[in-house]
Amino acid sequence: MAEKYNEVYFAVGIHPYDIDMYDENIMEKYVNHPKCIAIGECGLDYYRLPEDEEEKLANIKKQKEVFISQIEFAKKYKKPLIIHIREASNDSRQILIDYNAKEVGGVLHCFNASEHLLLLAEHNFYFGIGGVLTFKNAKKLVEILPKIPKDKLLIETDAPYLTPHPHRGERNEPYYTIFVSSKMSELLNISDMEVQNLTTNNAKKLFKEFSSLS
Repeated sequence: MAEKYNEVYFAVGIHPYDIDMYDENIMEKYVNHPKCIAIGECGLDYYRLPEDEEEKLANIKKQKEVFISQIEFAKKYKKPLIIHIREASNDSRQILIDYNAKEVGGVLHCFNASEHLLLLAEHNFYFGIGGVLTFKNAKKLVEILPKIPKDKLLIETDAPYLTPHPHRGERNEPYYTIFVSSKMSELLNISDMEVQNLTTNNAKKLFKEFSSLS
């Protein structure tokens, strides 16, 4: 798809649900493709851990190992990271800091509204805000949004999931980011156009390949 459409790019990486599939040799085949702009999504997810205590600890250990390996891979190829964090904010933050992920930076995909992660703005990380911002039960994200530095804000979809209101329940589409932008504009008390320009410029700073796009 990236080769067919000029405006489509891709990232290569292993999601924490798929750690048993991690193979750096396969990633090596794609990372130097001119349309590969990031490593991920990778990270930690403690939401669906095994119930057995030994299996749980083994899974967490392997998740951390694969996450760290992908951070080092990103640094080797000088690609930003797309980070997945679910119920693992403390460990994720510590690993990103300890392994100097700021060297390449990245985006916290579907930012989970953890105030504990705001420190990562100082470590070259951006905060991906999607359809959840428009949900009625997104009080925590609504409250924390103004605390995120404006030069670290991004808008994203997580398509086909997390479709913003008023289309919640439908398949998500890139076009629906206008509803996220509108809500962000309302909460930050700036115009829609300012939000769109701000987040577009932030994306171009993070993903250098976007800098030439209009």
